[in-house]
Amino acid sequence: MKIAIIVAMQKELHLLLGRMGHDIRLVTFEDHPYYFGSIGQHKIIATTCGIGKVNAALATDTLIRNFTPELVINTGVAGGVGADGVKVLDVVWGERVAYHDVWCGPGTRWGEAADCPLYFESNKSLIAPGTLDNIPSLRKGLICSGDMFISRPEEVDAIRSRFPEVIAVDMESAPVMQTCYKHRVPVMVARVISDTPGSDDNISQYESFWEDAPRESMDALMTILENISPQP
Repeated sequence: MKIAIIVAMQKELHLLLGRMGHDIRLVTFEDHPYYFGSIGQHKIIATTCGIGKVNAALATDTLIRNFTPELVINTGVAGGVGADGVKVLDVVWGERVAYHDVWCGPGTRWGEAADCPLYFESNKSLIAPGTLDNIPSLRKGLICSGDMFISRPEEVDAIRSRFPEVIAVDMESAPVMQTCYKHRVPVMVARVISDTPGSDDNISQYESFWEDAPRESMDALMTILENISPQP
């Protein structure tokens, strides 16, 4: 299966390339690098999108139009904001993803982009049954995206006031999923918790995450890839 994997930053891409074997081919398209390789039985296209919603949407659209993946996976880091014990190094599967900073006016719901559902959903029909339940650190739930690095308690409270069930926040998942929704391409989101916004040591958590567990953050993604099968 041809799978595109999109991450936001070079740090995340470095972790992914280390799992793609030795036969990696670099293709530069519109001054942007795309890495072609394989993981298991799958052909992989890996790239960065940059931080934020516009960057994520543009990168996803370009990738889909020019390289026609059968599946898009967005992975990387997220902040854990749930009240149910989501902690650093947990993996969050985006069962649902919404914007926390979008409102299109009267008659629309907060978080609902124009001509889109309020919630986008990760496609799990391609994954062997039980796979997600067998990843010890994996938590399923709602991820909310917006153009802010969330770090203050009042920011967390504002998001929870509209999305009480949120367990993680990031800056790219929703636009990646919205673009895939428009192109009708299956998409999955799996994020590793790097910090817990609103806590006293939020910034230090984020900065030390890259030193504390750089390789472990890709283990869940590898398990998911090993258990993906093409659609009949």
